[in-house]
Amino acid sequence: MRKRTAHRWQLTIVMVVGVFVAVGSFWLVQVVNQAGQEAQEDQHRNEPDYIIDRFSLVRMNKSGQPAYIISGDKLTHRPIDDSSDIDKPYVHSLSGDQPPMNMHADTAHVDQGNTRVKLSGNVDVVRPATPNAQALRMTTPTLTVYPDEERMETASPVALELGKTTATGVGMKANNATRQVQLGGRGQLVMPPRDAH
Repeated sequence: MRKRTAHRWQLTIVMVVGVFVAVGSFWLVQVVNQAGQEAQEDQHRNEPDYIIDRFSLVRMNKSGQPAYIISGDKLTHRPIDDSSDIDKPYVHSLSGDQPPMNMHADTAHVDQGNTRVKLSGNVDVVRPATPNAQALRMTTPTLTVYPDEERMETASPVALELGKTTATGVGMKANNATRQVQLGGRGQLVMPPRDAH
């Protein structure tokens, strides 16, 4: 009789452990499947919702006047963070009081509600000469532009030409509205001699 009772207890314990292992395995499979489905959904959410070839976008200022034009070979918009990637971007600022600036690069990433443009690869910024300002050209590998604020900055090496004056540095902050440029790091400034009167 005691052997039967002991055997029943052992069998009951084995069955209870087996049930716990089965339930635990089922729960683990459900957790892994759910994580896999969520990862797949996130992957699909980050897929572009539209792609535009050879586009041009005009951004207006608060008074309803064109502030700048962004164009490029291809624009890819991602809805998950409302950002856009641009191939061969061209940015043309149309500031009313200041001379317009033109910016080219290999790629651009537009985010923060279209208020920040990160240009990358062979960035070239040109401001033509006007009666009140000398021609300006700047080259750098990367540049972050805040078009609404008419300012730009980079932590990368910069080569700058202002008229016949050239300057190099590492890092730069510029404001087109105030016409101020601040170069950082070690660099070089070459100024032509003044004209003799």
